[in-house]
Amino acid sequence: MDAKGRFIVAMSGSARLVSDDEPLYVISVAAEMAGMHPQTLRQYDRLGLVSPRRTVGGGRRYSLREVEMLREVQRLSQEDGVNLVGIKRIMELEAEVHALRTELAAMQDVMQGRDQYLPVPAFESALAVYRPDN
Repeated sequence: MDAKGRFIVAMSGSARLVSDDEPLYVISVAAEMAGMHPQTLRQYDRLGLVSPRRTVGGGRRYSLREVEMLREVQRLSQEDGVNLVGIKRIMELEAEVHALRTELAAMQDVMQGRDQYLPVPAFESALAVYRPDN
């Protein structure tokens, strides 16, 4: 893994850098990497704990980050005794904290003069009104 959080994948004799979020692993490989049965991964997907991206044909493809999430689900369940509903809530809160930290860092950059623009939140729809100066 290089300094940018990427790892090298050798494919057909060549190597390329891919991000930790790139969906590479079929369910059987992801299950083996996480030390779980593929049916467990399907159940976690149905419950919304770890939802991989899908191919055009509907097959699941897991990224390295999702495999790490599977390991964390397993750890919370087996070592800490947290039930699946609790694990889902923990993961939702961790994602929210991450998003808030990212937003805070962007605002701190603006306040310290490293950036000129505040991030604009994404909206599903918006209404723009033009009022010319009269």
